[in-house]
Amino acid sequence: MNFTRWSARLPGTQRRAAAQTDTAADPDRRGDGSVPAARAEQLTDEVPPVPAIDGLPVRDVLDRVPALVALVHGPDHRLAYVNDAYVAAFGTRALGARAREALPELDEPGLFPLLDQVQRSGRPRTLKSRKTPDGRSYTFTCTPVTESHNGDGRGVLVFATDVTDHAEAAARLRASERRQRETAVTLQRSLLPQELEEPDDLRVAATYHPGGTEAAVGGDWYDVITLGGGRTALVIGDVMGRGVRAAAVMGQLRTAVRAYARLDLPPHEVLQLLDGLATEIDANQIATCVYAIHDPNEGRLVYASAGHLPVLVRDEQGTVQRADEPTGPPLGTGGWVHASGSVPLAPGSTAVLYTDGLVERRNEDLDEGIAALERALSGATGSPQVICDRLVRSAGVTPDHDDDVAVLVLQHPARKGTEAELFRNAALDLLGGVEAAPRARAFASGVLTSWRFPADLHDLGVLATSELVANSLQHGTPPMRLRLRRTDRRLIIEVTDGDDHLPRRRRAEPGDESGRGIAIVATIATNWGSRRTPGGGKAVWCEFVLPKP
Repeated sequence: MNFTRWSARLPGTQRRAAAQTDTAADPDRRGDGSVPAARAEQLTDEVPPVPAIDGLPVRDVLDRVPALVALVHGPDHRLAYVNDAYVAAFGTRALGARAREALPELDEPGLFPLLDQVQRSGRPRTLKSRKTPDGRSYTFTCTPVTESHNGDGRGVLVFATDVTDHAEAAARLRASERRQRETAVTLQRSLLPQELEEPDDLRVAATYHPGGTEAAVGGDWYDVITLGGGRTALVIGDVMGRGVRAAAVMGQLRTAVRAYARLDLPPHEVLQLLDGLATEIDANQIATCVYAIHDPNEGRLVYASAGHLPVLVRDEQGTVQRADEPTGPPLGTGGWVHASGSVPLAPGSTAVLYTDGLVERRNEDLDEGIAALERALSGATGSPQVICDRLVRSAGVTPDHDDDVAVLVLQHPARKGTEAELFRNAALDLLGGVEAAPRARAFASGVLTSWRFPADLHDLGVLATSELVANSLQHGTPPMRLRLRRTDRRLIIEVTDGDDHLPRRRRAEPGDESGRGIAIVATIATNWGSRRTPGGGKAVWCEFVLPKP
């Protein structure tokens, strides 16, 4: 085999040889599009001769190349040459044999089909970072060469560069990123509620899908918090950024939301407190959030939003309403006074709270994603979990999705028949002076008797009603109202009045004439609390867990 003749057909050889020939024939063209001579100090007027590449001993060059080189020719790829580096890596090879028999180490990287492609197309091909049986990784480049000027003899030059160090470093980096992502996902899931609280009047379900393996986990979260007195707080949020830091900030915000929720504050006041806390945690870390409260007596969902996507509510007929306003800036920006809004949530309605991973796509407007979610929700029926799964599927969320997704679905079921018998309401306006107390006791006694409560629970309910009404008559202002509510799990007694001073439990001294009412209620009831009402005034409530049938 004449390697000088083969080298003349290697890519770039003809071009360089032609350039040298033209330059030698016409000295005036030197430097005009040709490759300039190496710069050196000219000690004489004579220009030193530059050897042509055709005169170089090609075999000696290839033998000294540290990369692996093999040359095959013909349609059955018979081995014509391997350099010393190839022999050192895989041993001596039989020249003239077919490549599949002579070079079996190229089978595992998948190089044999590539030889056919290169020979047919006449174009070079590259396989990056393929592992061979010796455990090392190589990048293979296959280049077509011709044996004669008329192109009758076709061959392929295989050039393999050892990239084992790079491949191992990349594998270590991927393993490190995978461990970091697993840590973040574990932290994220551990900070989310393991089991959602189950309100008496709502059915709830939630789902969380971390981003795909190429995306670091974000800071999406949700929560359901029973406030007492039949009310429920629902929250969903998204911390900007990814990784362990975002998950840690999310955990701090979720814990803070639960603490602030126990104060039974209006939604906008909770967001106001969260805004200040987010700034203290990290001034450069912002988050969006929706905090909503459902009161079964009002039939509405009162909410406040800090830069988050709108709540969607579907009524019993399938009409979807978007709760757009009011929306303030994200948490952590500071200097904004948030406000609360409301949207109807009548029996038979379904509400959806979600993060941007469900509706945001790179090539689509955000409003288009929300509109698509509205269409999916309008036809979604079944339990909250079924609706959750359907909305996620309709949005095209897959395991390799590029963003985290959190969805929280709540239903206010329309109860009928025997189930409706377990949910009752009764209310009485407290008019007049001290005579309102005996009327309230008689009203409570009659209602509890009609609800067929056991005698001991009946007596405790009447006593708690008497103490709450007496406290309101003594310390509150009109208008005053008594409300009794029963669910399938508890009895709730609530008294509202026009004074916004919240009572607190304190220890009454033997000589004190007051201060014992709230202490008695706290002792006999399962739970009690108080809150300020939106229109001014307060509500004081207590509840008793019903005995299981």
